[in-house]
Amino acid sequence: MAGLKHALNQALKEAMKAKDRPRRDAIRLLQSAIKQVEIDSRAALDDAAILDILSREAKKRRETIAELEAAGRSDDAAAERFELQVTEEFLPRQLSAEELKPLVAAAIAEAGASTMKDKGAVMRIVMPQVQGRADGRAVNIIVSELLG
Repeated sequence: MAGLKHALNQALKEAMKAKDRPRRDAIRLLQSAIKQVEIDSRAALDDAAILDILSREAKKRRETIAELEAAGRSDDAAAERFELQVTEEFLPRQLSAEELKPLVAAAIAEAGASTMKDKGAVMRIVMPQVQGRADGRAVNIIVSELLG
């Protein structure tokens, strides 16, 4: 069994024992997303694939939170924030802007980038290095900042 799957199962058991319904439900949503991909692909997923699914789920939550707050639905946004928090427990620690800048600077040097037209080449170098540890939007902002 994959390490992340096992961690999710353990967290679910703990939440059930503690009668923590919101946490239990959030973990079940994550497990459901993983199971759906396994059914669709007809294969058991490894940790890298599960990490990718968890990253996508976190991204969905962030986008939903922004939309709910813009619509003035703070209660629903709080529920999504909690689900995001639970999801992030199973993701690697996110890199800060200060940690991303040297990686982006190295990628700019590697790509020989000098203008905004070279942004795509830089992103293609950086994103595999920070997969699961940084949001693409945050990387994009830093690339734009250093190129512009």
